[in-house]
Amino acid sequence: MSDALREAADVGSGVVIMVSTDGSCLRNPGGAIGWAWVNHEGPSGSGGEVSGTNQIAELRAVLEAIAAHPGADELLIESDSQYAIKCASEWIHGWRRKGWKTASGSPVKNLALIQSIDVAITVRPGRVRFQWVRGHVGNHFNELADTLAGAAAASMSADIAVETLAMSVEEPTLF
Repeated sequence: MSDALREAADVGSGVVIMVSTDGSCLRNPGGAIGWAWVNHEGPSGSGGEVSGTNQIAELRAVLEAIAAHPGADELLIESDSQYAIKCASEWIHGWRRKGWKTASGSPVKNLALIQSIDVAITVRPGRVRFQWVRGHVGNHFNELADTLAGAAAASMSADIAVETLAMSVEEPTLF
């Protein structure tokens, strides 16, 4: 749906929901990742995966924020990731037109996540906008999202360590 059609069809209350997102990767690439979103006036959400990249974590944070905020009200997502913002708001249109290929003709990286973001934005009745914020300069909501994403990644890393330890313990010999 084009922005003009979306605005014409928008029956939102005029409220703008502001959400900050962030992703974390403990060892990029391949380490545990965490993602988080923080609603400036409400709840937050976070999660993680055992392995990934910082870019995947940033994109996942955006996707989860959109999914957690359905409805006709406008959604403004703040992120310190230029990559995530440009994927979701600029590059995505050309990639879709070119059959999910980059300008050089190579496949788009993180395609499944980017296509999921595309669908989430397309089916959401309210407009989704993005705003870049500088990270690690005291922006309260960005810092909170950063802390939650880091904690989620650390939790995933700890889960991996516990599973590895449990698998390395040998069964005692009874005889």
